[in-house]
Amino acid sequence: MFRTAELKRTLSKKAYKERLPALRQELLEMQNELRRSGFPVIVVFGGVDGAGKSETVNILNEWMDPRFMITRAFDEPSDEERDRPPYWRFWRELPPNGRIGLFLSSWYSLPILDRVYGRIDEAEFDLQLNRVQSFEKALADDGALILKFWMHLSKEAQKARLKKLEKNPLLHWKISDKDWEHWQMYEKFISAAEHTLLRTSNGQAPWKIVEGFDERYRSVTVATILRDAIITRLEEDRVNSAIVERLETQVYTKPHQLEVADGAKAAGPGEDRTFTVLSALDMSQSLDKKRYNTLLHRHQGQLNRLQQEAKERRVSTIMVFEGWDAAGKGGAIRRVIAAIDARNYQVIPIAAPSDEEQAHHYLWRFWRHLPRAGRFTIFDRSWYGRVLVERIEGFATTHQWQRAYAEINDFEARLVEHGVVLLKFWIHITKEEQLARFQARQQTPYKSWKLTEEDWRNRERWEDYELAVNETVERTSTQLAPWTLVEGNDKRFARIKVLTTLCERLEAALAPARGKKKASS
Repeated sequence: MFRTAELKRTLSKKAYKERLPALRQELLEMQNELRRSGFPVIVVFGGVDGAGKSETVNILNEWMDPRFMITRAFDEPSDEERDRPPYWRFWRELPPNGRIGLFLSSWYSLPILDRVYGRIDEAEFDLQLNRVQSFEKALADDGALILKFWMHLSKEAQKARLKKLEKNPLLHWKISDKDWEHWQMYEKFISAAEHTLLRTSNGQAPWKIVEGFDERYRSVTVATILRDAIITRLEEDRVNSAIVERLETQVYTKPHQLEVADGAKAAGPGEDRTFTVLSALDMSQSLDKKRYNTLLHRHQGQLNRLQQEAKERRVSTIMVFEGWDAAGKGGAIRRVIAAIDARNYQVIPIAAPSDEEQAHHYLWRFWRHLPRAGRFTIFDRSWYGRVLVERIEGFATTHQWQRAYAEINDFEARLVEHGVVLLKFWIHITKEEQLARFQARQQTPYKSWKLTEEDWRNRERWEDYELAVNETVERTSTQLAPWTLVEGNDKRFARIKVLTTLCERLEAALAPARGKKKASS
């Protein structure tokens, strides 16, 4: 695979000086046009030590406007990063639309190093590469342009490069014992690299192998590939926009109608209403005040003890609350946090995305808020907005919300595999109960602010939302991350069900650690 990158190709100083002015001008013009685009550019640099990865990144920052570029290099994870799923540190550094992100020692480094040093077998290596592919696919599907450069040197050329740097009094600091250790393991690195490139190079995120023997050749080659890829993508977007604009002026588009999911039945004239997982709930369940108070104090006390133990054992908890307007999400959340040390939780209310959030993948703003080990994060509405409100109201295209189910399942799997206790609640009320609560809010001065025109408008799409919830539960209630459907017509019953479920899940998550402690003692 790497033989064509061991030809010792060079670019003369004269040819370099002749090509450089025009190339730099084209890069700046391309970058200026990119800033007005609707996609980010993600550039990954991998390769053997001494092949010029960091030098190439420096050159690109010199030739282009660094104000509109993000350069990141990842070392061993810090304590803060280890507290969260591995990809947290990568998601939070992604460039927004219109910007270029240059990544050194990226999401490929640890899997390759682990394989070379024998810390993982081939099956685990492939599993980690699958996760890389899922990550890159989610970004590419959302519109990101991804380019990956593998900077290569033969073993002989790498040795010569390391010796040259070592002898240079100004550059010898770049060489460490680790570099020479890696050189001794050159064949293992090349084997892992070849496997990586074969598994992870595709049309959405291709690898480009670049010979690193000559600095001028290397720099011009990378810059040219980058320029051409971005210009091609900008032209494709212009053509696609023109086609869409022409179609919109020629074709009458009917009002959006939600397709009925399999197993659900849309109500027709004189027929029963739609049958879904929500309509199958027993909404008559309730608790009297005395019983409620007894259970509330019991479960809050239990939760307080469990959250202290979770903090000691560094077990994180994420709670997701979805449900109808006026269903009682806020009331349930308040009963949960009343039992938790205020220093150990954060409630994240999710509204329409800001300009900064819209310039990133929709999951970006949720990755940013993941808790440290032992803490609670509670989302009042969540990433499920993509397949609910954004789907119904047309804020997401059909392709965007349809692919979101797989992206959400993958996201949640990463959380659970890291040891996060993930709970997802849909608090359900009947349409009649919602109307009663809306009317009560109108008549209560300190609650009237909660009721908006949007709430009334959403109510008119009740059946569409119910079908969307049915499909969401069907496609995202997994063994790793099941949905808990809460009968919410009686607020007291709903709050106790939430607290009971949370305590049960925390008990189950903490039990193995208790068993290990007893065995060791």
